[in-house]
Amino acid sequence: MVAQSKVLAFAKPRIAPDGAPPLMEAKNITKILGGKLILDDISLSLNKGEFKVLIGPSGSGKSTLLQCVHFLTIPDKGDVFLEGRSALGMGHKNISAFRQEIGMIFQDFNLFDHLTAKDNVSIALRKVKKWPKDKALAKAMEELDKVGLAEKADLYPAQLSGGQKQRVSIARAMAMEPKLMLLDEPTSALDPELIGEVLNVIANLAKGGMTMLMVTHQIGFARHLIHEIDFMENGRIIERGDPESLFADGSSRTAVFCSKLTELTGNQ
Repeated sequence: MVAQSKVLAFAKPRIAPDGAPPLMEAKNITKILGGKLILDDISLSLNKGEFKVLIGPSGSGKSTLLQCVHFLTIPDKGDVFLEGRSALGMGHKNISAFRQEIGMIFQDFNLFDHLTAKDNVSIALRKVKKWPKDKALAKAMEELDKVGLAEKADLYPAQLSGGQKQRVSIARAMAMEPKLMLLDEPTSALDPELIGEVLNVIANLAKGGMTMLMVTHQIGFARHLIHEIDFMENGRIIERGDPESLFADGSSRTAVFCSKLTELTGNQ
């Protein structure tokens, strides 16, 4: 096992142009679940506008790390800073305000079955931000239009395809105007023919400057958009770098792992 302090790094880290501190910084995150060490002293950061991807074998801690960044799961050790503000320092009563600034996209959509697409997008604006209904619905329509679903606004989740449901969940997260988006294998529950429409929305978010941290094995679709890939194994980040450097000669742990995925799926 490669120690966290000896993580293999490829290429230089990207520095915010204005010299500002990272938008998000996770420091020394450690998590034990069921007596097993899931995350082992992990640190990572994102500058504003960066798009980073976490990859690695199943059980390496990728999803748990996202949950700790969002503070859905409280780390046993370490802290998360958003624009320099400590999540732990906010206290239990105020942690919901911290979470409102971070969007989270899950594998299984998490839509309300009894609400239409536009109501699924607008409900948090009305209930959490206390926006009036007309303003919230206008914002919902704006975000649904951005993901190509304005004409589906009055449909219920049962009337939508898996790809459409995931695009509604992305619109819902973006309606809250988050500073950071976390995406946990957003295409893993989709049929192959539906994956592209979701990846296209994510690529557009990246091009628009959205700061994102995504767990995925779909590296090929946006290698030109990704600033950094972090390879996780046994609860640690053992390798990190930009795609060009990591795939340069095919010998990095990341390149070998992705080549095996390509052999299994027939695509990257």
